[in-house]
Amino acid sequence: MHSYQSFTPAFRDRRAAGKALVEALRPLVAETPLVLALPRGGVPVAYEIAMAFKAPLDVILSRKIGAPGHEEFAIGAIVDGPEPIWVVDQIMLDSMGMSPHWFEAEKERQLEEIRRRRAVYCGNRPSPLLAGHDVIVVDDGVATGNTARVVLMSLAGLQIKRLILAVPVGPRESLESLRPLVDELVCPVVPTWFGAVGAHYQHFEQTTDEEVIELLEKARREEG
Repeated sequence: MHSYQSFTPAFRDRRAAGKALVEALRPLVAETPLVLALPRGGVPVAYEIAMAFKAPLDVILSRKIGAPGHEEFAIGAIVDGPEPIWVVDQIMLDSMGMSPHWFEAEKERQLEEIRRRRAVYCGNRPSPLLAGHDVIVVDDGVATGNTARVVLMSLAGLQIKRLILAVPVGPRESLESLRPLVDELVCPVVPTWFGAVGAHYQHFEQTTDEEVIELLEKARREEG
């Protein structure tokens, strides 16, 4: 049985996790990639990667659809675009007795949040053109993998040269389910005991909109 008292988190904070990913990515990055962060928590991680490789940093906007009363446990996820794409764990949805009407309403609620965040983070700035580039998708960790899965699905067919998923920590089963969707998957910490993403950080405070905006602006200034 795992003893929580003896457990030492792998990372001090998201910036430290980003630096660990930089070292893991170095053998894979031969040319300047585009770095896409999943807000909000993925942005401080991705910022370190963008700075290390002198790469453009942007966000890819998605939202998990959480179980009622346990919103951090994703039973689905959605990413916005001309045609919104979503995934749902139908077995989990059925086992919780949730109706299709509930899922549709929750899906629309999360789409509204995506639209709000795009306006806040990006203003009128167009999304980057991904075709022909190496693209690194970054989050602060994966648990079920549903959020990352829907994001990776949304990038399929865009003529991306090489698609890399980089996360600091995740359970083996979720990572293996995501591996077929990418050219490379980088995850330096694959613990026997997982628990939750935040358990593997000493400091895992919620990333604010203000921090996301600040880091995106800093990255644009550095790139310029």
